[in-house]
Amino acid sequence: MNDWFTIDKIDANTYVISEYHHLEETHCYLLNGNERSLLIDTGVGISNIYDEVINLTDKPVTAVATHIHWDHIGGHKYFSDFYVHSAEMDWLNCKFPLPLETVKEMVVDHCALPDDFDINNYELFQGVPTMVLTDKNIIDIGGRQIEVLHTPGHSPGHCCFYEQDRGWLYSGNLIYQGCLDAFYPSTDPLAFMRSLEKVKALAPRKIFPAHHQLDIPASLVEEVSDAFQSLYRQGKLKQGNGVFNFGEFQIHI
Repeated sequence: MNDWFTIDKIDANTYVISEYHHLEETHCYLLNGNERSLLIDTGVGISNIYDEVINLTDKPVTAVATHIHWDHIGGHKYFSDFYVHSAEMDWLNCKFPLPLETVKEMVVDHCALPDDFDINNYELFQGVPTMVLTDKNIIDIGGRQIEVLHTPGHSPGHCCFYEQDRGWLYSGNLIYQGCLDAFYPSTDPLAFMRSLEKVKALAPRKIFPAHHQLDIPASLVEEVSDAFQSLYRQGKLKQGNGVFNFGEFQIHI
């Protein structure tokens, strides 16, 4: 299979690189600046995302992670320059909260794997970042400034990335159409709710999610935030309460 990645052009300097052959349908975003490029997430790691990126930019590339989950950092192994949030540094040093065998099962689950892919060779990415991110850091790639927003909930170090000039929010796993997960032991439903309030206050004009449907309305920020607030008021925003359906999205706690 030679078509693992699907590439869509958002504008002259921004691309989305998607993995539609996997259940997670992860989206990675390449932002090209005047001086360098920023790749937000690197996908599952089944195929080499670097080979796609170098066809879309002639600038040095820095990889960042919305969070250190296997389906977002699988391609980090191809980038020596990468940033992660301080709260998940340990996950890159043999302390990821799920065992490798469990992750391997998730990699192959409902997945049309390329013929040359061997799951026995799959490993969790480990490494030392070139920069440790904290809330409100600014990543300047030349003519484009991207703000780091620490938005924990789905994971302790989850980050969204915000281009204020454009009103573009790269939302990671905080906002997308699908099942929003806050049921793992490493998740925090209350922090998830507070993070939604944080990005809602920005009133972003465009949302770029990490999974599934790409063309989602900016109003989804408010809808998801209101849903979490509703569960909180009802005393249901507690892990173990199951899945709540809100139409275009679900919340699993």
